[in-house]
Amino acid sequence: MDTSTIAASGPDVRSLVKEVRVAAVPGDVWAAWTSTEGIASWWGPAASNIELRIGGPFEILFSLEPPEGQRGSEGCRILSYVPGESLSFTWNAPPHLPLRSTNTWVALTFSAAGPDETLVRMVHTGFLDGPDWDDYMAYFDNAWAYVLGLLHDHWDGDISGD
Repeated sequence: MDTSTIAASGPDVRSLVKEVRVAAVPGDVWAAWTSTEGIASWWGPAASNIELRIGGPFEILFSLEPPEGQRGSEGCRILSYVPGESLSFTWNAPPHLPLRSTNTWVALTFSAAGPDETLVRMVHTGFLDGPDWDDYMAYFDNAWAYVLGLLHDHWDGDISGD
């Protein structure tokens, strides 16, 4: 797997951390993130291509109208997973940001938080310093809050996320 698009290395990277509780067991929430059908059930993108294997695609297309390469997370790959517990994947900036071709990565964990309840912890990391990186990070600070809200609402829980 080519990781040359990941600029960050070592411990001196910046991260976004988001958490949400959902009214479902960890295995069900994990399954909702790890397949094309699962993502479609709650996120509802225009299309997606997810193959649960190391190096497999983790591509979520938000629109099919732009030219190829500007539709979503094209080229992103699964880095690791533990069935029912965790998933990590590369991630890219939206096409309007200068760092579009530079990847960061996202690590998700799914932990029981009570009967039929899961704490989803998301760490989006690999952000470096500088104005373009600040824009990249700020975009996803808002975007991931929205996405985790969709995940929460899918199970119609009454628990709010951060």
